[in-house]
Formats: sequence, structure tokens, C-alpha cells
Amino acid sequence: MKLADKIIVSPQVVAREVGNETVILDLVSGNYFGLDRVGARMWQLIEAGKSLAAVRDAMADEYNVSLEVLERDVLALARDLVEKKLVSVE
Repeated sequence: MKLADKIIVSPQVVAREVGNETVILDLVSGNYFGLDRVGARMWQLIEAGKSLAAVRDAMADEYNVSLEVLERDVLALARDLVEKKLVSVE
């Protein structure tokens, strides 16, 4: 997976904000997944059709974190979402 990749949310996935987190439901498996406030923001940017690089850059503008840390975290979340079949790589 690369930062240039764009992530597409699976059509069988529904996500809702609940308080400061996002709850994701895989309608096929019935499994729920939760994202904290930072993960929820990344999810919003992914849902908006941003590339992983654009997600990283937007997060850098919003949070006081190095690009290296953001890159690691964005790629880790994307890999986890792909592994759980909640998203695919375009």
C-alpha cells in the first residue's frame, strides 16, 4: 500500500458518528468496528475520496504531529480496513 493509493469504502459498510468516535458496521458479516476521534477523522477523509497522501496532509494541518507519524498511522489504518474488507484500494 502506498500514499498515492485511494481507498474506496465498500458498499456493504455503514458508518455513523457516535459521540467522539465512529462506529462502522459491515452489513455482510454483522461485525461492528470502532474508531477513536483521530481514526474517525481519517475515515471521514477516506469517505470523501481523498488519497492516503491527501488524508495525511489534511491531518497534518489539523493535528500537531510529524508527517512521519501521520504517514505510519494512515497506512496502518488503511491496511487494517482493507484486511477487514471494509474498504478496497483503487
